[in-house]
Amino acid sequence: MPETAVDDRQQAVTEADAAATSERRLRAQVEMLERRVRKGDEQRRAMLHIMSDLNEFNKRLTNQRKAMLHILADYEEDRRRLASQTERLDNSRRALLHLLQDSHKDKLRLEASRKATIHIMGDLRETTVEVERREQELRDKQEQLVQAGKLATLGELTAGVAHELNNPLNNTSLFVGNAIDRLELGGTDNERIVTELRHAMQQVRKATEIISHLRTFGRAAPLSREPICLRQVVERALSLMEAQLRVREVEVTVDLGVEEPVVVGNAIQLEQVFINLLTNARDAVADSPRKAIRISAAVGPTAVEIAVADTGHGIPPELERRIFDPFFTTKEVGKGMGLGLSITYGIIKEHGGTISVVSAPGEGAAFLIHLPLAPAATEETSAA
Repeated sequence: MPETAVDDRQQAVTEADAAATSERRLRAQVEMLERRVRKGDEQRRAMLHIMSDLNEFNKRLTNQRKAMLHILADYEEDRRRLASQTERLDNSRRALLHLLQDSHKDKLRLEASRKATIHIMGDLRETTVEVERREQELRDKQEQLVQAGKLATLGELTAGVAHELNNPLNNTSLFVGNAIDRLELGGTDNERIVTELRHAMQQVRKATEIISHLRTFGRAAPLSREPICLRQVVERALSLMEAQLRVREVEVTVDLGVEEPVVVGNAIQLEQVFINLLTNARDAVADSPRKAIRISAAVGPTAVEIAVADTGHGIPPELERRIFDPFFTTKEVGKGMGLGLSITYGIIKEHGGTISVVSAPGEGAAFLIHLPLAPAATEETSAA
């Protein structure tokens, strides 16, 4: 055979062996790859199981962590309660020690207090005496204030009373002069002379009554209380104010009804009340077109209401609350002390009554006084 054919056959054999070897290698690689794929699948499935187990473990771990947190919270709460109880127990122990110490101190203080009480009782007696003395001083001051208001009122009444005294004095002089003339002329008409002298004596008595009334009103009022007729009190107050009201052309109307209200009080003090109210009303109507004052009364089962109303310009609403304050006045400087209504308020209060004012601007003012009736008068009113 030629060498070329041998070489070609050997080359073909060689190539066939190489192809078979390559095929075996390829098959081996494919089998290896298939094993790796199966192994990868098994590992993936194993991984999935592991992941599932891991998730389940995480859930259990989370639940355990939450449970642990609750346990820790409860533990902390128990710890705080125990600490609080321990603190309270310590406080109680300390308090008990303090109580024991205080008990001992209290015994000592009790003894000291007993001694101090003896001194305090002595001081209390001295203080009581001092308080009574100061209360008496206060009553004296109040009486002095009332007396000062009364003297101020008397000062205003002087001119009118002087006029009232002038008339009976002039009449007395006239009657006595007539009697003297008849005697000097040798008159024999003794009856006429006696008549003239009697007229003179009547005028003297009239002047004496006026002076006596002034002296009674001017002196300090006694503290005694007795049943008095309000009608007489009002009439006596008007008798002192009559001249001033007549000169100022003030019309006065009195309507006390048919009943005779009797109250328990001091006649001089109540007379001062009505003089103060009449003086206040007199000044209130000074510039009014119609100058009028009305005094009226209404008797109830247990009390009497007296109203003193005027036709002045009224009291502004903002001043009604201050109208009874001491030294408060709406008059010009030098024309009022501001004591009249304050003293009136105090006197009415001392008599167990009340006083208020009702006023509308431009329509005048009315002072309303409520006084309790005397027990006998109350029984008569109830029976009627």
